[in-house]
Amino acid sequence: MRFRKPYAGIVLFVAICFALKLTAADNPAWTRPFPPFHIAGNLYYVGSEDLASYLIATPQGHILINSSLESSVPLIKQSVETLGFRFSDVKILLISHAHFDHCAGSAEVQRLTGAKYYVMDADKEVVASGGKLDFQYGGDKSMRFPVAHVDRILHDGDRVELGDAVLVAHLTAGHTKGTTTWSMDEMEGGRTLRVVIVGSPNVNPGYKLVGNKSYPQIAADYEHGFKVLKGMPCDVFLGAHGGYYGLQAKYDRWKSGDHDAFIDPEGYKAYIDDRERAFEAELKRQSANTR
Repeated sequence: MRFRKPYAGIVLFVAICFALKLTAADNPAWTRPFPPFHIAGNLYYVGSEDLASYLIATPQGHILINSSLESSVPLIKQSVETLGFRFSDVKILLISHAHFDHCAGSAEVQRLTGAKYYVMDADKEVVASGGKLDFQYGGDKSMRFPVAHVDRILHDGDRVELGDAVLVAHLTAGHTKGTTTWSMDEMEGGRTLRVVIVGSPNVNPGYKLVGNKSYPQIAADYEHGFKVLKGMPCDVFLGAHGGYYGLQAKYDRWKSGDHDAFIDPEGYKAYIDDRERAFEAELKRQSANTR
């Protein structure tokens, strides 16, 4: 399938975000409020315009994916409560990966809710160090975040269960050593929808894919991650940033009555293929420069 122009523009936007050192001040979409809404089954959107957070609500308590920035927590809390749920009922906190724009608010979420924090094993030390042990950004104080206690270390393929909700953690490393893509099945309209929340397949500016002493297996991890992503069945395409999957455009359709707006298996395939091509091009460029 030909890669669609909206996604190409989104990819450029994400690249610009990283080129600007990932600061919220440079990226107003990270902090701009976005209406919370129901996606499918137990799954809801509770993030900002571009920093995606998700609520999985059950009678036994809730799961929150991505605490985002420190300043994001009040917005997330308000979104959860606008939907009619209690923020204090969040029992489990998960993340897409250990960069501050997805996990800096975790300590505050824990303080407000008492939620247990589950983190992929390879990202645990970065979270526990407040970003100091990140292979790329550890020396940059602007990328640091409050230390949060990790209650459960996850491994590839682990299940996270609460009430009738079951999520599976897929290790799709490269962007960070523990980047996690989440999958779950949600019932909606009498059918089972396979949901994929992509952690991140992006190669940030400055990432060294060849001869990286801090992360020697980075290229191999990206390659494995793309293999995993391409093998995952997907009906509902979501991700760590709203820009990955065209949140605004799809929400506009959803608001107009198209409640299948987020069902986009072809968009998922197109996005992953595009990101794999970008990775391969950068790996080829760096490999040629080392000869």
